[in-house]
Amino acid sequence: MFQAKVTVQLKKGISDPEGVNTLKAIHLLGFKKVQQVKTIRTFDLLIEGSDKNQVKKDVEQICQRLLTNPVIHQYEITVEEKK
Repeated sequence: MFQAKVTVQLKKGISDPEGVNTLKAIHLLGFKKVQQVKTIRTFDLLIEGSDKNQVKKDVEQICQRLLTNPVIHQYEITVEEKK
């Protein structure tokens, strides 16, 4: 059994309207020192398997086919054995 974590964020240069609006709201709350907010999504997957490399390949396919848009997103995958 493996625990996979996928972190998805927008590529550099892609506008992040949710982050911009959140930053505006933070400033309205009086927290003027906050300079930037980035929207980052995290997916935690619990996957059956015995081969860590195969699990990572499967998660890569899930990312490419469902969780991300390769035009606007970059992502990072970590896989650890769940004991």
